[in-house]
Amino acid sequence: MSDTGVTDADAGETAADQLDPRHTAAVATLGERLGEAVLGHHSERGELWVRVHHEAWQRAGYALRDDLGCRWFDFLSAIDWLPSPFGRDMDAEQDWPTTGPPARDTAIEHGVTGGETRLQIFARAQAVEDNPGGGNLSVILKADLPNENPAVETWIPVYAGANWHEREAWEMFGIAFIGHPDLRHIYLPGEFEGHPLRKDFPLLARRVKPWPGLVDVEDMPEVAGEAQS
Repeated sequence: MSDTGVTDADAGETAADQLDPRHTAAVATLGERLGEAVLGHHSERGELWVRVHHEAWQRAGYALRDDLGCRWFDFLSAIDWLPSPFGRDMDAEQDWPTTGPPARDTAIEHGVTGGETRLQIFARAQAVEDNPGGGNLSVILKADLPNENPAVETWIPVYAGANWHEREAWEMFGIAFIGHPDLRHIYLPGEFEGHPLRKDFPLLARRVKPWPGLVDVEDMPEVAGEAQS
C-alpha cells in the first residue's frame, strides 16, 4: 500500500520502500495479520509509518511485538489536526499584517499516511539489533479516531509501559482506552473540565494577556552607579 491507501499493485512501491526491504517485509507481515485494517504506509529515513483502522489498534500492537519483534516500546500519544477555531487572535497584534488579522485556513491537513478524522493516535515501537527476531526496525503506528467518543483498546496487555502514556492522552485529548485499569488524571485536578491539547480548547490566559505581547517586555533593572558612568 501507499500513503493514499491504494495497493502497491495499483500504484507501485514507493522509492523509499524499494530502498529499505525491511519496511516492505514489515508492511507485508502486517497486511497478512490485519488484512484490510492496514490503511496506508510511508517509509522515509529509516522510519516506517503505518496507519491502521482504530478497531484493529490493539491487534496491530500485538503484531508489532510478536510478528515484527518490536519489543521496545518508545511512546504513545495523539494529535489533533483540526486548525484552531480561534485563528490567530491569540497572537500579539503587533505580529498581524497591516491589513488586520490574517485569514484563517479551516482545512484539515494530515501528516504522512493521511487520515479521515481530526484526532489520530500514534505510537512508536522498535526491534533493536540484539533482537534476533526483528533486527533494527522502527515503526510508528497510527490510527484515526472517531470524532464522537474517540476510543481504542488499551495497549497495556501488549506493552505495559503504555500505561501512563494512555492516561496522558485520555487527560489531554479525551481519548478513552478500553480495558485500561486506572484512567485518572496525571497533571490536572480531578474536577478539571475539558482537554487542553485539543485545538478547540480556549487558552484563556492568552485572551487576558496576548502572547507574546509587549506587556511581557520589561526594562532591565539599573545597577547602582551605572547611570553616572
